[in-house]
Amino acid sequence: MDHDAAPGDDEVAFPARLAGRSGAARQLPMSNADTLYDQGSGMRVSQRSSLILSRLPPQMTRQLFASASKHAAKAGEALFVAGDRGDGCYRVEQGLVKITVTSDRGEERIIALVGAGEIIGELSLIDHQPRSASAIALCDSTFRYITRQAFEDCTKDDPETYKDLAAILAARLRETDEALAAASFLSVRGCVARTLLELADYIGKDAGRGRILLDQRISGKDLAAMAGVARENVSRVLSDLRKRGVIEQCSQSYVLKDVRALEREVHQ
Repeated sequence: MDHDAAPGDDEVAFPARLAGRSGAARQLPMSNADTLYDQGSGMRVSQRSSLILSRLPPQMTRQLFASASKHAAKAGEALFVAGDRGDGCYRVEQGLVKITVTSDRGEERIIALVGAGEIIGELSLIDHQPRSASAIALCDSTFRYITRQAFEDCTKDDPETYKDLAAILAARLRETDEALAAASFLSVRGCVARTLLELADYIGKDAGRGRILLDQRISGKDLAAMAGVARENVSRVLSDLRKRGVIEQCSQSYVLKDVRALEREVHQ
């Protein structure tokens, strides 16, 4: 990721979950490998990546991470990549991480953003399978890390843990069904607008008068990967939004000036 170049038509600023909008982690669209960049198919699935343990009761989560080791990652550094052995999981203490998958053609899709207080990589702890996606720090980030052995030692004598996990997995399946139904009908404009709103939830700053400042940059490639559409289409949509006064480019950042207009794009 280029942190020094000023954003062009296909770059958007990136940034602290915005107070006043939904505090819950929002979902990002993921395209089916066979329908990447295909607006007509509408096959875009929204789902959170491995956030199962984040939903466990707080006391249980504290117990799991009581003896966790500290870990740090620079912007652009991978915590793990798809196919790696799943030998532990991370809780984000500070920073932001993108969860990505890659098609057979090498096209990347960002299927989730994970922020402070959320947990990454626990799915492999539960099913003992290799990592199903990659986790890459979007900015300098810090984590707490627990091994698979620590997880198993903490949960083996507590059957309630597994009841909670079963309930959480069932809820995730329902959410995936609902998200698939919702995202299947989004246009390219809707996908880009939805992505900007999701970025605002995670990394937006109140700029006053109902405006939201996104003051850390992300490449056009990453924005397209989040939206699940072609980069050139993202550029066209951003250009149109600027002309209409919905967003504004300010030096090295973007401002969302009309959040309601973006929401209307999502719901049209």
